[in-house]
Amino acid sequence: MKKKDFVTQDLLSKIYQISEPGPRKLPPERQLAQEYGVSRFTIRQAVEKLASIGVVRIVQGSGIWINEQARNNPMVYNSITEKRFDQIRFRMISLHKKRPNRDEQQIFGLTDESFIWQFCRLRFVDDVAVQIEVSSMPVRDFTDLNQQVIERSLQQYVLSKGYRISHLLTTYRAVSVSREQAALLGCKKGSPAMHINNRGILEGGQVYEISDIIDINYTCTYVIPHNRENLTFRQGGG
Repeated sequence: MKKKDFVTQDLLSKIYQISEPGPRKLPPERQLAQEYGVSRFTIRQAVEKLASIGVVRIVQGSGIWINEQARNNPMVYNSITEKRFDQIRFRMISLHKKRPNRDEQQIFGLTDESFIWQFCRLRFVDDVAVQIEVSSMPVRDFTDLNQQVIERSLQQYVLSKGYRISHLLTTYRAVSVSREQAALLGCKKGSPAMHINNRGILEGGQVYEISDIIDINYTCTYVIPHNRENLTFRQGGG
């Protein structure tokens, strides 16, 4: 693990250990650098990462303030959501309409006479291709989906239609890159990757998008509150 990643994880762990209410600050960069035996630049990188995911606020002349709300909630960030939008771009590979199969009918609540959009796009981070994303959306709700939308933000597009996004349901599975995927991503066939399946869900429960993503540079950190009832169930005690 790189030094900046270790410092980020350790600071995050310490922030979640704080139980006292009220505003709190991290120690100054110079002190943190001494404690971790790293440069101030490494500390600054770690702090900027925490700031980018909303855990801390950097206030010029005042210090590094911990976001109290972030401390009280489970939080997830990954190698995509921690990136600024100006570091990310998309290139559409394909877009077409098709009839939904039985699973797609079930997910979107469609009849077999309906149509869905299916599209493929590459996601670049800092101009390096890292993801292939194959997605579907119901034509009924998104009649004007086009290349310009696909190469920008789908979530902004959905919000612009007046819909309110509730959450994502996400599944992860380790896979190897196929020959076709390797050609798009510029890597070797058989390279390790993460297969990510997403369902985007609106308030009210309607699914607005399903996507299958192959990511060759995926990392994720998340916080899971202890669930005593779940532990008892898994131990066979209830």
